[in-house]
Amino acid sequence: MRRAAIVEAVRTPVGRYAGGLSSVRPDDLAALVIREVVARSGIDAGLVDDVYFGAANQAGEDNRNVARMASLLAGLPETVPGCTVNRLCASGLEAINLCARLIEADHGDVFIAGGTESMSRAPFVMSKSETAFGRVPEVYDTTIGWRFTNPALSALYHPYSMGETAENVARTYGIDRETQDRFAVWSQQKWAAADELGLFADELVSVSVPQRKGEPIVVSRDEHPRPETTVETLSRLRPVFARDDAATVTAGNSSGVNDGASALLLVEGELAARLGLTPLAWVGASASAGVDPACMGIGPVPASRKALKRAGLTVGDLDIIELNEAFAAQSVACIRELGLDESRVNPKGGAIAVGH
Repeated sequence: MRRAAIVEAVRTPVGRYAGGLSSVRPDDLAALVIREVVARSGIDAGLVDDVYFGAANQAGEDNRNVARMASLLAGLPETVPGCTVNRLCASGLEAINLCARLIEADHGDVFIAGGTESMSRAPFVMSKSETAFGRVPEVYDTTIGWRFTNPALSALYHPYSMGETAENVARTYGIDRETQDRFAVWSQQKWAAADELGLFADELVSVSVPQRKGEPIVVSRDEHPRPETTVETLSRLRPVFARDDAATVTAGNSSGVNDGASALLLVEGELAARLGLTPLAWVGASASAGVDPACMGIGPVPASRKALKRAGLTVGDLDIIELNEAFAAQSVACIRELGLDESRVNPKGGAIAVGH
């Protein structure tokens, strides 16, 4: 049976919004990690069958198939195609799953999968007028959230912001403010402990950022974490997505708005052995699931159950669990609903600390 091995994995540091990576285009970030993952593996770039990259925005410099543009910028042969994937927050993960399934189906042996995003550089977009003297154009900041919503869809499903969906999850599943704040602090503490031990060193590639004057600035460490965070400091923050007395979601117990890129090299198992490449991991089962958009963040629960069923596993079989921390509210809800052992979840910290 053909299996997909992950033989290399690299990422840039995660940049803070308007921070050290804000002047770097998302296609350049992607090119950097593509180039690095090939260099570290030592493979001939001509062996790469395809490049799949996730990008959730695609309204600016990441438009028109950023995977292909980044591949060319990285110096891959012109014969290597590229495909950009969009499943919003799961875009990069979906790219990995697609490449693994292509390997299993004997539709290729070597793939680069990853994702890139520059939320700092997300542009404003403006609609065109439908008539010569038509309506005032709609203008949106594409950093996050809905844009140009179809009225028919809005009539069916209210276009909640992501933060509002987190409030909905908190209320539906009874996740109080203190629980969310403690979870957020725990994420920061785990990142700080991992950073202190140098556990991110092997996966990071530094980004050299040219300056108008003087030498380039080198970004080599995640910018978003706030390891000094305490429950007391978080308790002082006001909720930002709801204004009633039940509001609990704040900037401190939510993930960040960030910049960065990552790439994995996936190789068919037998070919990896012939090339002398040591697998870091094997890609197993995957699954996606839809939920009520009003409670978007609970989606990992049915998706995980489907994936575990396909793999013939239970949550008790899992040693390490990576769960995206879009918001503490939905993270805690997912942990409770799935019955996860919290000590196994995000051992190096999650998106609340690292960024998203």
